[in-house]
Amino acid sequence: MALIDIMIVDDHQLFREGIVSLLADDGDIEVIGVASSAEEMLSNLKSTHPHIVLIDISMGEMDGLEAIRKAKVSYPKIKFIVITMHAEGQYVVKAARHGAHGFLLKNTDGKALSDAIHTVFEDKKYFSEDVSLLMVDNMALEGESDKKLSKREMEVLKLVSNGKTTKEIAEELFVSTRTVETHRVNMMKKLKVQNTAELIKKAAHLKMV
Repeated sequence: MALIDIMIVDDHQLFREGIVSLLADDGDIEVIGVASSAEEMLSNLKSTHPHIVLIDISMGEMDGLEAIRKAKVSYPKIKFIVITMHAEGQYVVKAARHGAHGFLLKNTDGKALSDAIHTVFEDKKYFSEDVSLLMVDNMALEGESDKKLSKREMEVLKLVSNGKTTKEIAEELFVSTRTVETHRVNMMKKLKVQNTAELIKKAAHLKMV
């Protein structure tokens, strides 16, 4: 089997060194480059041409997801595995939509990391069971957001999230307090929450406010 050439992109040196150490026992994998930023990665791809790039999400000016999107334009054959501390479904979904072939959490062990690399090298996707569940949960939430709020409900939602009272919202929108409360109840039904605090939290997660 040909060696699988890897580049590691993370802004923490200790983490980069840790990944190199985890992969040291896999004779099929060779780390041919490291980068401390997305910008450095993009400038190095032309000379290194790795098969797979392991990349963090949160890094400096350009995040890893944007870097994947840009790299895919010029280097469509390079495959990307996101490795991050963000254990949230929205990041898994975004990574997949930006072209990532795999997604790992930073607490992964050496075997899972090696398995992910071999799987992706074979042109397959790698999302562990835990990560897949995060993705499914997030897609379920996105499905709930498809129950669109009306324009007026969105106005009320934004004012609620800004801490306005029912009376203040009624005065600002020139409606009765009863109308505001009706909108609030309808929004909670649509988003399947029990109170205003949950409404604001879920709306923020769905990027509605």
